[in-house]
This record gives sequence, C-alpha cells and structure tokens, in this order.
Amino acid sequence: MENKYHVPVMLEECIEALAIKPNGVYVDVTFGGGGHSKAILKQLGSDGVLVAFDQDADAQLNIPQDERLVFIDQNFRFLKNNLRAQGLLPVDGILADLGVSSHQFDVPERGFSTRFDGDLDMRMDQSAPLTAAEVVNTYAEEELHKIFGIYGEIQNAKSLAKTIVTARLTKPLKTIADLKSAIAKLVPRGKENKYYAQVFQALRIEVNQEMEALKEFLEQTESVLANGGRLVVMSYHSLEDRLVKNFMAKGKFSGQVEKDFFGNEIKPFDVVSKKAITATEEELATNNRARSAKLRIAVKR
Repeated sequence: MENKYHVPVMLEECIEALAIKPNGVYVDVTFGGGGHSKAILKQLGSDGVLVAFDQDADAQLNIPQDERLVFIDQNFRFLKNNLRAQGLLPVDGILADLGVSSHQFDVPERGFSTRFDGDLDMRMDQSAPLTAAEVVNTYAEEELHKIFGIYGEIQNAKSLAKTIVTARLTKPLKTIADLKSAIAKLVPRGKENKYYAQVFQALRIEVNQEMEALKEFLEQTESVLANGGRLVVMSYHSLEDRLVKNFMAKGKFSGQVEKDFFGNEIKPFDVVSKKAITATEEELATNNRARSAKLRIAVKR
C-alpha cells in the first residue's frame, strides 16, 4: 500500500542526513505512508526505537508490525509532551517531511486537490472542527485577503477575497467546483493550475494551522534532541523553508543571531549545509512532487 499511499521524497538523502546509530532513538513526525519510517527501522538494531507521529487516521493503515515502533496519533506540535510521556527524551534524530501525502491529494472527498470535485474540507485531522468551506464562507474579507496574500502569495489576493465574499451572498461555497466557479474570472489565462494550487495551499495552511504548528514543533526540537542529535526537515514552499532555514541558522524565525559578551553566536544548532539539498534529476523523472522539495539539516550543539 505504501507506493499507492505516498512515494517518499529524497528517501536516501533523508536517511543519510539522520546519521542513524543502531541503538538510537529517532522520531519521524510525519509518518504518512511510512516510507521514511520503514527505512529508518532498517537501520536500527534491536535496541533502537522509532517514534512516529501522524494526525491523519488514514496513515494508521500503514503502520508496520515492529516492536521498536511507537506510533502517536497526534500533530507534531505536541512533540515534547508525548516523548516525555513515553520516557524517550532526549532523542538522536528528528525527521519532518512537511508535504501533503499523495494519498491526501488523490482522495477526492478530502478536498485537497483541484483535480476533482468534492467538499471543501482540507483537514489533515478529520476530527478537527475547521474546514476550508467554513473559511471561505465565514471569514471576513480582510481575513481572506491576508490568508491568500501571505499563505498563497497570490498577487490579486484582495480582489480574490472580495469576489469570494460577494459570491457567497448568493449561495454558500460548499464544494471545490463552487469555489472554482466563483473565482474563475480572476484566474490568469494559461496559469490556471498554478493559481488554483496557490488558492488551495492558502486554505490548507489556514485550516490546519500549518505555520503555527511548524513554529511550535521547531521550537521544541532544541530541548528534545541530545547534543549531536540531528534535525532533518523537508519543506515544499517558501514560507515553510524560510522558517526552517532561519530557525536552524539562528534559533529563531526572524532577526539576527544573538551573541554573547565576547561576540560568540548563541544558537542551538549548527547547519550542515548552508544550501538546501534538492532532488536528483533521476528522482524528478519518476516523482514530480519532489520538484519543489528542499531538504535542510542541522546538528544540535
């Protein structure tokens, strides 16, 4: 089922970046189809431990029978509390693949993909209350403008927000088709796919609180990792990558790195490679989703 569910991006690069010790404790905070987790387990000895997180109930169908694996059905923003509860602090490495799984894109009723019609859902955690339909039908025009501008990086975000608010006065926008029809006149000709992808990305980020969750997760990694432990993060759009890059380089999301009285930098991590690692041409030929992936690695000081 793994290949149908999700083909892991830069699998070999991720495993190499973790520098796995056979008796270590590792965390895959985005289990998904289990591709990365299964590769980590192959590197672990009988005393090694892998903790896997995923808030999507569908991902639990991919859990392998392995006594070294501890599965936690929660968002990675609850990383530290769960590891403490399991008595597994500190850990030797953390892997985060921030992309939406192929499975989520390929199931029409999840509402992630512009390729199908279906409800405007987009929840990674199906028990969460907020859906994309609620966002487009209840958020104020100013809120929508901000979401589409910041999370979608859409140039005509203000017009888009106004168009949605006007359209929903006639009838609620409940499905993907409803939304696409309502905003069709704003879509640049010849760039339809890209534009809709940006709209959907913005809604998905808002529905799942992705940027807040990522910040909370990253801030916990410093206290969770052992000295010399590795943080390996793969992102798929510039908003995520900027947060990851800044945090690894400075220990915070904006501003300059802090220094002590003697001018030494005060930061929790050393960056392994200043330039993000990207997929090979060979991988791109077989997995198009790898095209936007950027892999960054840091070591806990």
